[in-house]
Amino acid sequence: MSKAAAKPEAEGEAPPKKGGKKLLIIILVVVLLLVVAGGAVVVLLLKKNQGEDGATDAHAKEETHLKVDLSHPPTFVTLEPFTVNLAPAEGDHFLQVVMVLKVVDPEVAEQMKGYMPEIRHEVNLVLSSKLPSEISTVDGREELAKEAMERINYVLGFEKPSAEQMKRNPGPWGPVISVLFNSFIVQ
Repeated sequence: MSKAAAKPEAEGEAPPKKGGKKLLIIILVVVLLLVVAGGAVVVLLLKKNQGEDGATDAHAKEETHLKVDLSHPPTFVTLEPFTVNLAPAEGDHFLQVVMVLKVVDPEVAEQMKGYMPEIRHEVNLVLSSKLPSEISTVDGREELAKEAMERINYVLGFEKPSAEQMKRNPGPWGPVISVLFNSFIVQ
């Protein structure tokens, strides 16, 4: 007898195709690439935001902390010693003080020589207007130094800015940055 004819497969079933596995692999690779690319974009955006925040923080730190450049030391002008009678409300007292002015640069120090008589006059007025009790504390001496600095800067042509201007720009507002006391004797 003749061989039986091979049964035809059911009409709804198709023989497995070899191309189907390739298509599945391609789809998986594309999805994997999209996930990796999305992750890379997220990482780059996060790093960019951190970089901007870091730059802002570094800039803020730079503004709040003075940089000390040891290759360019500050310029100091030592004034001749002052001996003044203090305000007489608490008896007879006198003050002997040696002041040093910290200025913005050596050129200013040279230019100050021409103003020295007027600077000494203003400092004498400030010193002699104080009571011994006003300058016996650290706060009192700091206030005295601040007042002397303001008067000296005024002599040099720089008026103290308003409180609002000082808030916007808290840095030095005149050529004399600070007044230092090398010696301070009250008797």
